[in-house]
Amino acid sequence: MKTLKITACLLFAVSVFIGAAACAQNTPVQTSTTASVTSSEVSDIVSDESVEEESKSPVPEQWQDNGIFSNYYEKAYLMMSELSLEEKIGQMLFTRCPDTDAAATAKKYNIGGYVLFGRDFENKTKDDVIRTIRSYQESSKIPMAIASDEEGGTVTRVSWNDNLTEHFFQSPRDIYESGGMDAIRSDTLEKSQLLHELGINVNLAPVCDICTDPDDFMYDRSLGQSPEVTATFVKTFVDESQKNMVSATLKHFPGYGGNDDTHFGIAIDKRTYENFTENDFVPFAAGIEAGAHFVLVNHNIVKCIDESNPSSLSAAVHKKLREELKFTGIIVTDDMDMEGVNAYLEDEYSACVAAVLAGNDMVMISDPGKAVDDIKKAVDDGKIDEEIINHSVMRILAWKYAKGMIK
Repeated sequence: MKTLKITACLLFAVSVFIGAAACAQNTPVQTSTTASVTSSEVSDIVSDESVEEESKSPVPEQWQDNGIFSNYYEKAYLMMSELSLEEKIGQMLFTRCPDTDAAATAKKYNIGGYVLFGRDFENKTKDDVIRTIRSYQESSKIPMAIASDEEGGTVTRVSWNDNLTEHFFQSPRDIYESGGMDAIRSDTLEKSQLLHELGINVNLAPVCDICTDPDDFMYDRSLGQSPEVTATFVKTFVDESQKNMVSATLKHFPGYGGNDDTHFGIAIDKRTYENFTENDFVPFAAGIEAGAHFVLVNHNIVKCIDESNPSSLSAAVHKKLREELKFTGIIVTDDMDMEGVNAYLEDEYSACVAAVLAGNDMVMISDPGKAVDDIKKAVDDGKIDEEIINHSVMRILAWKYAKGMIK
């Protein structure tokens, strides 16, 4: 820009000098057709440069992509830049909704999202739930993700309360076996409309896991079909849920298989990587292609990807999700209070810190105060680069802009 202005001034000065000399000698001014730059041409060039400068995004180049929320990155980046470190850490927390003072807690820690369980709906009417969730949102500086597990079947948080729905949601397996994908679509529509009405904007579903052995832990929660049929189920679920304003969450990446329940202990998966690419990854890839907003990572140790760390704490697992499956949405851990994750921490830093370093955007925890303190200490100590937090928070806020939660 400065170079162009200087060049224009010099050209003008030279033309004045030549003109003056010509006048003194009474000769006409001759200008070179190859070297001349008219004022209008300079103006055009300067104008083009100004447009280019004005249109340059403030978002760091390495964060720019064609992701599902990329149209909102710039707004999100600018908002993120105005937050304190503690406020940014708060946005990364997906907190189990406290029994008491939930609205005040959300405000105090600038919490990114609450996860609601069965106890949060017990004996409540629709109006009770709507009013309660609204109180959380009204207390928050930034609108919150409000999530619940409404898979159907053995995992339902909402529909077991007959004040909230006319019938209990069946498992996807039973629905598919009785009515195929049309029934899946109808069930997802009804489920999503109910959640949206209550103020729940994230469903921690669908279960993408391939599981066909009745003795396996995840069997009752899975579709129990081939990878290809499960992929169609996942795509159908994502399409219908997000069309009705409830973000879908693909779980439990990279695939649960026949592993034990990590709520109560360590699960080690010794399958080959080819097994994952040919089976487990297929439904996840379909959900990602359909535009799923969230992926939840499990605590299984998948030895073909990472010999030592649970998937939720493994940078290698997250790299597969980002680079191989091309997921650009929000990665969230499974519940960090499970026994299958805490046994693998080898230093003074908490599981939350390890989860952030692994590449999770949101961490599912119960104690937001401790999580904020632990992550902030890790930043202050140089364990976590603050840019890691900034990138995740930008992505979270971009999702909130894309949902229309932030205007």
